[in-house]
Amino acid sequence: MSKIIFRGIRVDDMLFHLNGVRMQPGSKYEIRPAFTRKVRRPQEEPRTLLVTLSVRIARREGEVVYPPFDLNVAITGIFQTDASSEEDRRKDVIYATEFIYPYLRSAVTGLTSSCMVSPLVIPVIEGPLFPEDREREGGPVS
Repeated sequence: MSKIIFRGIRVDDMLFHLNGVRMQPGSKYEIRPAFTRKVRRPQEEPRTLLVTLSVRIARREGEVVYPPFDLNVAITGIFQTDASSEEDRRKDVIYATEFIYPYLRSAVTGLTSSCMVSPLVIPVIEGPLFPEDREREGGPVS
């Protein structure tokens, strides 16, 4: 088992754009956040693990009812790890993702609140965020 240490976090991107859609009181729309992750290990610092989580909310092609805003938030967590095996590296990425996710949620809520719209709270997710993290050789990740 590897040792992983949190070294810091940074905000890479925060974008909020009103779509000009006038929402009538009581009207409903669906918000479907799209999450992505980028993992990097700098060659000059092989023990450093950079994990960037992003969430994007935007109108999708063909949608008739869509959110009144577009939003993109990206946050990078910086970790130090002594992982030597591929399995340990994979577990470190899953751990780092779960560690950063609450910061991403908070940034989305803060951004929407600061933009004078109803604060958006993206859901709490128990366990791994990405489907590929939930499966390991046909079974759940331990």
